Order: sequence, then structure tokens, then C-alpha cells
Amino acid sequence: MEHTTPSTAKEAIAIQQEMRKKVILRDIFQDIRTIAGIDVGYDVKANMSKCALVVMDAKSLDIKQSVIAIEESPFPYISCLLSFREAPVILKALSVLERQPDLLMIDGQGVAHPRRLGIAAHIGVLTGLPSIGIAKSRLCGSYKEPSSSKGSYTLLTDKDERIGTVLRSRDNVKPLFVSAGHKISQETALEWVIKTLGKYRLPEPTRLADKLSKYKKN
Repeated sequence: MEHTTPSTAKEAIAIQQEMRKKVILRDIFQDIRTIAGIDVGYDVKANMSKCALVVMDAKSLDIKQSVIAIEESPFPYISCLLSFREAPVILKALSVLERQPDLLMIDGQGVAHPRRLGIAAHIGVLTGLPSIGIAKSRLCGSYKEPSSSKGSYTLLTDKDERIGTVLRSRDNVKPLFVSAGHKISQETALEWVIKTLGKYRLPEPTRLADKLSKYKKN
């Protein structure tokens, strides 16, 4: 599926409503050998978006390739429509990889979004790749606070629908909001985030992408 940049917020919402119909929340993949951690930052004054992408071995978590892509932001900063700012620069970073990863772990929401199309779901549908959203804060839904120990979790729900998982990734730190994006179930999305946790709050793929996105040359 090709990315479309809308001209208005109304058009963007209509695109999301159509794309959400294509989201698959079950495991459709074979071996996961490589994972790409993805984070996008902005230079608001210059209206530029920067994507940091780190490809890692899924077992060893060794870095296989890292990429930085920068381009002008094509859409204004509007809550719940951030995918239209982030998607083009993410696709640019993915396009220069030596080989496409087996799983995307993206800083942001999967289906834990009012229209069930956060950035991880958006990119998953565009690329056809399994994807997971790992967010630092809740966008929508309700939950009970998980216990304070690492690995504890509760469900993030909207009415009777599970839209994600609230995961304590380190003892006594604020939880992460994990949600399936595309071609992966909520249960498996949680498993992969737990597998890739180290000693920090963020799982290694998105932690390293976040670190790379903030790197500045002297």
C-alpha cells in the first residue's frame, strides 16, 4: 500500500478509517530473525522530521545496521494524526536498508489509538511487516496499575476491547504501553517486548533508536 499525504485533518481521519480495516491482529509471520527499532524526532522550527532506525539480531540483540533519515515534515502536528508526519521519513529509512527486518518495534502506539491506527499500525499496513507500538504514555483506554516489579502487566482496554498491555519494564518505574500494530497478536507483541528488555525502561530496539535520534556531532 502506498502512503498518501492528506491535505486536511478531515481527509487524514478518513484515510485512517479505511486503513484500520486492513489491520490484522494475529500472528502472520515465520521466523523473527531481525528486529528494527524505530524512533522519530522533530525539529519543529525547521519543520523537519528525523527517523532513527536500528536493525538488531532478534536473539543476540547485536546491532546489524543503523540508519538516519531526515526530511521535511509533510503534515502539521495534530494529536492522533502524527502518523502522517512520521510515516514518510520512516518509509525513507526502511527503503535504504540492506534487507527488510522481520519485525518493527516503533516508538508510539499500535492499535491503542482512538481510531485503532497509531504509527505502528499505520506503518505495518503500509509495509506489510509485523509491527509493535511501544509508547511511554497512554493515548486512550483504561487500565489498572501493574505491580511495581519488572515484568508485571495489566490489560489496556477500551470498553470490552483489549487494545494493548501496560507493562512494568523495570522495577519501580513508569510503565510502558505496548500495543500490537499489524500481523501480530497482543500476546505475542508483549512477549517480544519482554524478550528485548535489558536494564533500561525501554526495550533495546527502541532504546537504541531513541539514543541514535538524539545523537549530535560536536
